Amino acid sequence: MNSIIRACLRGGDPQSPATRRRCGAISGAVGIVLNTLLALSKLLAGLLTASVAMTADGLNNLSDAATSVVTLIGFRLAGQEADAEHPFGHGRMEYVAGLIVSMAILLMGIEVGRSALTALFHREEAAFSPLAAAILCAAILVKLWMFWFNRALGRQIGSAALEATAADSLSDTLSTGVVLASTLAGHFFDLQIDGLAGLLVAAFILKTGWEAARDTLDPLLGRPMDRALAEDIDRLVREHEHILGIHDLVYHDYGPGRAMMSFHAEVPANHDLLEIHDIIDHIERELKEKHHIDTSIHMDPVVCDGSTAALRERVAALAREIHPAFTVHDFRITAGPIHTNLIFDVVVPYQCRLSDAQVRDELTRRIKALSERYFTVIQVDHSYVDSGV
Repeated sequence: MNSIIRACLRGGDPQSPATRRRCGAISGAVGIVLNTLLALSKLLAGLLTASVAMTADGLNNLSDAATSVVTLIGFRLAGQEADAEHPFGHGRMEYVAGLIVSMAILLMGIEVGRSALTALFHREEAAFSPLAAAILCAAILVKLWMFWFNRALGRQIGSAALEATAADSLSDTLSTGVVLASTLAGHFFDLQIDGLAGLLVAAFILKTGWEAARDTLDPLLGRPMDRALAEDIDRLVREHEHILGIHDLVYHDYGPGRAMMSFHAEVPANHDLLEIHDIIDHIERELKEKHHIDTSIHMDPVVCDGSTAALRERVAALAREIHPAFTVHDFRITAGPIHTNLIFDVVVPYQCRLSDAQVRDELTRRIKALSERYFTVIQVDHSYVDSGV
């Protein structure tokens, strides 16, 4: 299996469209051939034994062969270059292919469940065949190999479509095991549980389809940037001189290897503008080379005198007391003869139960406890990154 995966990658960049297209084509071809052979074998065994569960399992493999065709086509379409109608490329076709696969799994699960219910209420004794039992044992081994192969390949290139295919193969392994168990139970213990076995097969198929649909819908609807990736980007950017911090990170996923993001970088307000601009340009190129993300960075000038920095940190600590994931940025002070305005943004994760108004009121109350002179102007933002809290 490792040699096949190495042949798929061929030492190339796992996120490049060419490598992903090759991996999808090989996975699809393997799925078409093996699933077709399994489907024909199980349908033959189902005819020999009159087993509803075995026939349903064979139909499930036939649908897997069809979805392998969808996967192959999806990866080929996803590998197309950007054009006038699709300036961000066609990478999301890979997610669409995964969604189609999951929908096909769900439809097959419903059909298998319907056939199993019919068999449960109109019981017919299934015959035993050593050939059928051997076919089921071989099918379990083949499907286990397909699970390991697609999971390993999917993790190498970070493909939700291949992960969905791997999950389907594992579900097929479990469902075929149930069919084998019902066949052996009928032969050795005279337990006619063919209909119940068919229902269990349907349940496995439906569970797999639901999980696969959820995993492929997330990137299509728009999911937050992975927290580990966000932390690595923050570390990389802060390593550069004169970068004080980053915030308002927004990430757009147009398919594997086709991502865009923007964020604000805080820089000293009194530093040379041309030098800062050169640093920002270098960071954008570095992020493109390391993470394959096209980046647009907005510079935020920050006053860096000691009193402003100390008060900002005090306010940030108060925000963290309300919720550990709260962060403060764009902090400014405008002092007057009677009042001092503290103007800043606070970033709130979506899992926070407080409303924006409640966040402003609570933070204002805590700041007022520091000094009655302080008046607050607070903008509440919501994080586009998974805070993990």
